[in-house]
Amino acid sequence: MSFNFTGTPTGSGTGGDSLTTDLNTQFDLGNMSWIGTCAAGVWLMVPGIGLLYSGMSRKKHALSLLWASLMAVSVVIFQWFFWGYSLAFSHSTRGDGFIGTLQFFGFRNVLGAPSAVTSVPDVLFAVFQGMFAAVTGALMLGGACERARLFPMMVFLFLWMTIVYCPIACWTWNADGWLVKLGSLDYAGGGPVHIASGHGALIYALILGKRNDPVTSKGMPKYKPHSVTSVVLGTVFLWFGWQFFNPGSAGNATIRAWYSAMSTNLAAASGGLTWMFIDYFRHGRKWTTVGLCSGIIAGLVGITPAAGFVPIWSSFVIGVVTAVGCNFAADLKNLIHIDDGLDVWALHGVGGCIGSVFTGFFAADYVNATAGSYGAPIPGGWINHHWKQVGYQLAAMSSTIAWTCVVTAILLLILDRIPFLRLRLRPEEEELGTDEAEIGEFTYGEDTGYIPEPIRSHASNIVPKPVSAIDDQIIPSSEQDSKHSTSDNSNYDEEKGNVTEK
Repeated sequence: MSFNFTGTPTGSGTGGDSLTTDLNTQFDLGNMSWIGTCAAGVWLMVPGIGLLYSGMSRKKHALSLLWASLMAVSVVIFQWFFWGYSLAFSHSTRGDGFIGTLQFFGFRNVLGAPSAVTSVPDVLFAVFQGMFAAVTGALMLGGACERARLFPMMVFLFLWMTIVYCPIACWTWNADGWLVKLGSLDYAGGGPVHIASGHGALIYALILGKRNDPVTSKGMPKYKPHSVTSVVLGTVFLWFGWQFFNPGSAGNATIRAWYSAMSTNLAAASGGLTWMFIDYFRHGRKWTTVGLCSGIIAGLVGITPAAGFVPIWSSFVIGVVTAVGCNFAADLKNLIHIDDGLDVWALHGVGGCIGSVFTGFFAADYVNATAGSYGAPIPGGWINHHWKQVGYQLAAMSSTIAWTCVVTAILLLILDRIPFLRLRLRPEEEELGTDEAEIGEFTYGEDTGYIPEPIRSHASNIVPKPVSAIDDQIIPSSEQDSKHSTSDNSNYDEEKGNVTEK
C-alpha cells in the first residue's frame, strides 16, 4: 500500500495536508540532510561550553557549570517549543519588524511550509535555530560564575531568551526584521549569539557583584583553573561544532557553505596563534594552553557574522584583529570593576562587535553570490565601495548592546527583589561551593566518602572528607598586576593540597 498524493504544497500554514500532499517535493533532500546534520553538530557546542567553563572554574564550583550547560539546553529547547521560535521566526511580525507573533505557539503549524530560509521547511529550520538559541543561553550564563543560585538562574534564562534573545533574532534574521530591512549583515550570529550573550553575561556579573575573596579587597579575584584539560576539551568541542554552526547558516549545501567553512577554520587558527604570541611576549615567555584556546575562540567569534560574506583571505585579518582586541579587553574588567570571571564579555561581547564591524569592511558581493539561486544579492561592504555598510553594522551592534544591557539589568533587578528568586548564594554557601550547596554532588570522587547504591547521589547520603589544605589558591592583589590571564581562572600552577582520610 502506498500514499496517493494528489495535493499541491500551499507554501503557507503547515504547507499542506501531509496525507494528500508530498511536502518534500518543495525542497532538495540534500539541503535538508546537511542542515539536519549541522543542527546535531551545533548541539555539541553546548557541552563544549560546559567543559570550557568548568575547567576555568575552581574545583568546588566545577560541576555546577557542567550542570548549567545541560540545564541551559533543556530550558531553551522548551522555551523554543513553547513560543521562542514563533517570536523570532513567525512569518509575520509586529512593531515593524520588532518581534514575531504567536503564529507558531507550541509549534502549531510548524511543519512543511518554507521557513525564513526558504530552502528548508519550518520544522527543520526550527530544529537548527533552536541549537543556536541553546548555545546563546549557555554562553550568557557564564556571567554568573561561582556565585549564582541555580533555580533563579533557570527562571532568568527562560525570561532572558524570551525578552532579549528572541527580539534580537527577529531583527537580525527574520525576513521582516527591522535590521534586515535596514541593510545590516549578520551571517551566523555576531549580534544575536555573541554580542547579546557577552553583554548579557556582563550585566549578570555586575548585578551579582564581585565574588567573595578573603585576600583581594580592591581588584578582581583571580583563581587558577582547576582543569586545563577540560578547557582544551571544551575548545575542541566548540571548534568542531563551529564547523557546522557557520556552514549550516548558509541554509543549503552550496559553495557558500564550504567557503564559510574554510573562513571559519582560518580565523580560528590565526586567532589562536595571535593570542598565544601576545601572551608569550607580554607575560612570562610561556606558550600558554589557555591563551591558545582563548585565541581560537576569539577568532571563531569574530568570523561568525562575516563567514558567508567575506573573502577567505580577510578571515585571517579578522582572526588576528579579534584576538588582539579580545586579549586586551580581558584586562578591562579591572578598570570597570565587574567580575566577569570567565571573560564572556571580552571574548564574545567584544569579539562579536569586532566581527560585525569587519563584516562591513570586507563583505563582497561575489562571495555572497556563491549561494547561487538560493541567495539574494547584497551591495557588499567597503570592498565594493558601499561605504554605508559599516554604518549599518554599527547601528545593528549599538541597538543589540542597548537592548541587551537595559532589559537584562531590569529583569535581574526585578527577580532579585522576589524573595524566593534571590539571585546570589549567601557568603557561607559560596565559600562551601555551588556544587555542595546547590547540587549535593561533586565533580571528583575524592570529595565524597562513598557512593550509595544504586549510583544516585543525594546530599543527605554524602559524607564529605575533611580537607586540611585550602582548596583554592589565591593570588594576593599585590601580585595580580604582575600576572596576566586570558580569564580570571587561567593563570596559575597546578593545585596543591593535602587530603586526609576520615
